[in-house]
Amino acid sequence: MERKLRYQIVYDWILDFIATNGLTGGDKLPSSTELARLTGVSLISVRHALDKLEHAGKIHRHQGIGTFVARDRIVSEPSRAGRLLETLSPSGGRPDLATEVLKINIGLPSPEIAKALSIELGQPVWEIIRRRRLRTAPAILEQAVLPLSLVPAIDHKELEAGDSLYGLLADRYGLRDEHVEQSLEVDRPTATEREALDLGPRDQVVRIRGVSFTGDGKAFDCYQQTYKASDFVFYMSGSGSRHLLQPTDMKQWVVLPLHGGKRSTPSTGKKGAGRSGR
Repeated sequence: MERKLRYQIVYDWILDFIATNGLTGGDKLPSSTELARLTGVSLISVRHALDKLEHAGKIHRHQGIGTFVARDRIVSEPSRAGRLLETLSPSGGRPDLATEVLKINIGLPSPEIAKALSIELGQPVWEIIRRRRLRTAPAILEQAVLPLSLVPAIDHKELEAGDSLYGLLADRYGLRDEHVEQSLEVDRPTATEREALDLGPRDQVVRIRGVSFTGDGKAFDCYQQTYKASDFVFYMSGSGSRHLLQPTDMKQWVVLPLHGGKRSTPSTGKKGAGRSGR
């Protein structure tokens, strides 16, 4: 408990230090030795806290160079499954998203997929597997399963060019996603996901599975999207017009003391200390 308490002190100190000094992605943090001096705890506790922060996607460490604030996470709105590009909005603006088509083939659905799509087990389906790259790094692995009875042909070239699958389905076959049912889970990656997304041994993924329906309730797409958990924030809103909770406003959730008091934050005595020169 004592060790846990000490690493948690460092963990919270670093988060407060980032917020107090207005540090952003890529800014340098104090060294482990400096952190031990500033927080009054051992190097072991400091390293434990840094491990936890890196695993949570808050910082990045580069051996021999230093520790840096992690880049802002990409905000994804999975409730809008149809056009992935439109659901991704990093705080800095439109994402640099590139698409790779890894596989397009015809096969037979598993019992679970057949049930989700309300088709017979022997009815053939398209399987489309794509990988999305953000800032040149692999970030999202997608699988789409479409009944051949509803989608008789797929244009490989258009998908390889990065065109929206849902846009093609709407234009060619009148299939528009008016309703979506989906589940979200945090899990250890499969071997395929680990390789496709270039994940480390400690990385976890967020896996979203869902079914898209037309306005008259016809299921036409059974999909799975796999994200590197530390790179994304997932945002969901209701059907109303109020938008009180914005993804970019969720970085610091704190309760201030009564009577106008301020939440105490550590300080080094130098504003911006530990910030990389720019």
